[in-house]
Amino acid sequence: MNIGNEYLRIVIERFKSVKSLGDKTLNQLSEKEIQWTYNNESNSVAIIVRHLSGNMVSRWTDFLTSDGEKEYRNRDQEFIDDISSKSELMSVWEKGWIVLIATLTSLSEQDLLKNIYIRGEGHLVIEAIERQMAHYAYHIGQIVYIGKQLKDSNWKSLSIPKGKSEEYLKEMLEKNQDK
Repeated sequence: MNIGNEYLRIVIERFKSVKSLGDKTLNQLSEKEIQWTYNNESNSVAIIVRHLSGNMVSRWTDFLTSDGEKEYRNRDQEFIDDISSKSELMSVWEKGWIVLIATLTSLSEQDLLKNIYIRGEGHLVIEAIERQMAHYAYHIGQIVYIGKQLKDSNWKSLSIPKGKSEEYLKEMLEKNQDK
């Protein structure tokens, strides 16, 4: 077993798992709900998605060869809610994830200890991966939290539903006992 390749496999799975939480939340929200904000200082789901996608495209395009903060990126524009529909939102969402996953898939163990730059600051590739994982999980947690608030009793749980922990544990133990 090669630790670098195993790390890349695991981190790709983790990014996909985090994306899945976002996917399942976005699927539950209506056109109107994606643009809801608590107050003027809050971000809507649409704004968070635009920001995540902008960050992903900037950070992961030409990942090993150019600064992760691309000249064409307008970060401030990402915080203006101008997404007109849920289908546009989904297109923006997928664009970022496609760039991220394609780049991660192209990396090799030898790349993990290379230096890359974000806003001129040097990072090991492995450090940059972990930095972005934390950033994306943070924002997707916000999306899930907003979704839960908006859907209230109509929320479809993304994990173990309240009051079902023992039942879930039993199912998992039985499932994994056979392996």
